[in-house]
Amino acid sequence: MIIDKNVEYYNNNADSFFQGSVNADMSGVRNSFLSYIPDGGKILDAGCGSGRDSKAFTDAGYEVVSFDASEEMCKRASEYIGQKVLNMRFEDMEFSDEFDGIWACASLLHVPIEVLSDVMNKMHKALKSSGYIYASFKYGEGIKLRGDRRFCDFSESSVIPVFEDAGFEIVSNIVGTDSRPGREEEKWVNVIGKRCL
Repeated sequence: MIIDKNVEYYNNNADSFFQGSVNADMSGVRNSFLSYIPDGGKILDAGCGSGRDSKAFTDAGYEVVSFDASEEMCKRASEYIGQKVLNMRFEDMEFSDEFDGIWACASLLHVPIEVLSDVMNKMHKALKSSGYIYASFKYGEGIKLRGDRRFCDFSESSVIPVFEDAGFEIVSNIVGTDSRPGREEEKWVNVIGKRCL
């Protein structure tokens, strides 16, 4: 299964991935997302990786639930955030009307394309009726192999049905650059969607 190779990669490279991502400046995108979330609201950090954004959300007074498919990343993120991180996959989500926002930064891109629509439906169900989702994908088209990992790439136009078919209205769809030093040439599609009833 595609995602298992990705999980294996993150388990085997947890320290280097943590160090390479924990200090990336995502404040601009985070602040844009938070402008839609009520103060103190409940956020699901879906595929939290290093825990960088979970920590920023908790430090800003939000209630955060975090999960990641990599057991090793969960350990590092839990220690960094100072709270438990659930070891689970997107496909295992069983939340219902629970969150004001879902943050899926550079994580949904590892979900196998054949189950992505089911996962998006689970995200829709996990949000409260007025909830918002943020997700980012590497810019491109189709499935790409990069080293030992597989990615589902999208453009600003091809990503639209991924959200709309799952019952989201897109409120922001921006192509930006990577915030990690030395990776500025990499482009990302950043989408914020609102749950439609």
